[in-house]
Amino acid sequence: MKIGIVGGGHIGSILAGHFRKLQHRVLIANSRGPETLSQIATATGAIPVHVSEVASGVDLLVLAVPIASVALLSKEMLARVAARSPIIDTTNYYPNITGSIPEIDAGMVESEWTSRAVGRPVIKAFNSISADSLRRKGLPKGAKNRIAIPVSGDDAQAKKLVMNLVNSIGFDAFDAGSLSESWRYQPGTPAYCLDPTIQQLPSLLQKADLDKAVNKRDGAAKMLGNVILQFPQGELVRVVRLSGGLDLFKPRSWVALIRLIFAVMGYKLKGSSQHKVR
Repeated sequence: MKIGIVGGGHIGSILAGHFRKLQHRVLIANSRGPETLSQIATATGAIPVHVSEVASGVDLLVLAVPIASVALLSKEMLARVAARSPIIDTTNYYPNITGSIPEIDAGMVESEWTSRAVGRPVIKAFNSISADSLRRKGLPKGAKNRIAIPVSGDDAQAKKLVMNLVNSIGFDAFDAGSLSESWRYQPGTPAYCLDPTIQQLPSLLQKADLDKAVNKRDGAAKMLGNVILQFPQGELVRVVRLSGGLDLFKPRSWVALIRLIFAVMGYKLKGSSQHKVR
């Protein structure tokens, strides 16, 4: 396939690498221009292009930008995506980080907002797995502990294509229903960044509670602050799995929790001392 990726951050660059290993032709673009993507091009073999060119003739377009940036994407660029070509939404909403979006705050499902912003149906995928796990933890089909990735959308053909792609890069694709159900693996839900297996994922999706998810998302962002940007992602996944009841008997997960607690305490003490100096 010919695949376009908008966004050269962690998720965009990792997916570019996976897709290139499968011999797909990959175009990648960001808002700063193709000259800023040379390292990704060297590492993955993806072709850096201007945003205006990234959707031309593609069989699939991936949105791997901050969710607030979706509304800023050029309508002319999006219009170049053929009607039969799926658009994958990998975004997540953290209002403390990405800025507030009133419609989502009022209860609109994140990816339904994205779909309305781009004026096209989208398929939700790759948002519920950490960049570290997406990069390192793909396994052959049938392997023990293979991570499952939920996929939602209203176009059965487009969803099937995306699910096949998920499976081909080393993860079990799980049909999580319509786009309106994609909230079940948004930030703050039991399935988010838990690295579940295909056997574990369905019950995690069923346990999701939208109100609790919003409170948990915002509470975690407020509590962790900038620590979440500096703490090793693999260790964060261990803590999340522990909180989800999956790794209660794994000592390394408890060690990761203790490390995170000390990191948060240290960050808050540092912030408090800086405030006093000012």
